Amino acid sequence: MREIKSEITTQDQYLTDAEIENYLKELAAEIIESGAENLLLIPPDYTRKSSALGVITEKLYFKLEAEIKNIDILPASGTHDPMDAECLKSVFGTIPVDKFLEHNWRTETIKVGEIPAAKMKEFSEGELTEALPLEINKNIFSDKYDLIISLGQVIPHEVVGMANYTKNIVVGCGGNQIINKSHFLGALAGMEKIMGRDHSPVRELYDYCQQEFLDQLPLIYLMTVNSPVSDKKTGLTEIKGIFTGSSRESFEKAVALSQKENIIYVKKPLKKVVVFLKKDKFRSTWIGGKAIYRTRMAVADGGELIIIAPGIHKFGEDQNIDQLLRKYGYQGTENTLKNLHQNQDLQKDLSAAAHLIHGSSEGRFKISLASPKLSRQEVEAVNFNYLDYQQTIAEYKIDELKNGFNTVNGEEIFYIDNPATGLWVYQDK
Repeated sequence: MREIKSEITTQDQYLTDAEIENYLKELAAEIIESGAENLLLIPPDYTRKSSALGVITEKLYFKLEAEIKNIDILPASGTHDPMDAECLKSVFGTIPVDKFLEHNWRTETIKVGEIPAAKMKEFSEGELTEALPLEINKNIFSDKYDLIISLGQVIPHEVVGMANYTKNIVVGCGGNQIINKSHFLGALAGMEKIMGRDHSPVRELYDYCQQEFLDQLPLIYLMTVNSPVSDKKTGLTEIKGIFTGSSRESFEKAVALSQKENIIYVKKPLKKVVVFLKKDKFRSTWIGGKAIYRTRMAVADGGELIIIAPGIHKFGEDQNIDQLLRKYGYQGTENTLKNLHQNQDLQKDLSAAAHLIHGSSEGRFKISLASPKLSRQEVEAVNFNYLDYQQTIAEYKIDELKNGFNTVNGEEIFYIDNPATGLWVYQDK
């Protein structure tokens, strides 16, 4: 089964429903022929609904359910809120709710190995000097499953450079330590230096985990590359390519395609960027921070990023992290590291420190947040600029804006309706 290695891509358009259906039919046949009896599917959670991998998971499930003895599904939720029945149905359609397992990054993991102190020192150029225990969701290493399929989208990412592959397991299904340390490692490396790139210090860490601990699993990866614009009606993006395999080679092919498809170059720095975060998908700045991460390399010095977020009502998904983000706020790298060195509560949650670095413009441009569920006091306390929600949506009529350049009240703005689908970069940067 580990020998499955296939791909399907298009050059000038996106894969048709018929092409995807045929690809999944052939994949299902290979899985059935392998004799697998207990299968674990690991798809993305609700926050990545636009990837259309919920639809892919549903299709694959029903092609296999009559032939496979048992199929369980473990959404790779990482630190995000768990999915309730309504969210599961929204993403995965008619798959029975009782087939889903729930990942809790603080309580549902077991130690499967350890990254030596010397390796951590190497990856971090001396900043992280202690050995790192690798904790993974207990179901993955339970010996129950004779086949595990990780499904995810390869796309530029603020922590690792390019999302998916091993990240779906060690972070999406990982424990406190690996999530904290790897996020902080990415922050130390500088997100603008690693976003959109295959190789980064964090990817080196994940590759080590794959080689030393995950290669022993009956694990294959199904990775998609998707369009940078989602359909306004469905919220889904179209699929450009699918890469299935257990080796890094499949990931590298997906990376190459995503770099062409998902990095959007602009010819001039953008003075005003308006980003809309859908209400059902973005409920915290922990997730909604993608509006900052994915546009920061395109925003002009002294420019403004306006985030319109009807669903954001908190800062961290996790209560402990939410409290830390409210306490310290987005103050930039220098101040965050100073707070980190002086405060044990921040030292215990390095991913919070990493997010505080990621979510700051470092004073280069203004970040303005319009959310009806957060008060002026809450927004300004974390060092964002507060905008009245009703006034903002009256000025920027979301339904009338198109992705890219628009003119609003005589002013040129650049509009993005889903920042999770790409990386916007000023071409000379």
